[in-house]
Amino acid sequence: MRLTIMLIVFVLSLQGAWATENTPYPGTKIIETGQPFASYLKKLKKAIRANKMGIVAEACATCGAKNIGVTIPGNRVVMIFNPFFAVRMLKASEAAGIEAPLRLYVTENSDKTAKLTYRTASAVFGAYKVAALDKMAKELDQIIAKIVAQAAK
Repeated sequence: MRLTIMLIVFVLSLQGAWATENTPYPGTKIIETGQPFASYLKKLKKAIRANKMGIVAEACATCGAKNIGVTIPGNRVVMIFNPFFAVRMLKASEAAGIEAPLRLYVTENSDKTAKLTYRTASAVFGAYKVAALDKMAKELDQIIAKIVAQAAK
């Protein structure tokens, strides 16, 4: 009986750990930048341009919330890609086109610092099991790593 109770307590404690898992996709990277949200976002955009990636779109949940009179912490999705990669991607797999642009998600923590969340290109495109996509994704992984490193400075 005592072993059963201990086992139940152990399983329940694991469920609490599982409940905190908020990245259901493989290849998800989460980086606590330690930088203020607004300045990190500026540095990130500068690093994107410096690495010859284009900002295809930007979604601003903070802006949308403000439009309806609600204040929420900083929240942006910066969508990036490059036409040269787009052509290669579509040549390798038209179906993979839904994966572009790649997304960099910047959120504001309670201490006003920024957190960056993104999925590696290898994880995004790896699901297609196409060698040409895998090669392209490895190149994109390197570019995104450079972007992240530059924005961290």
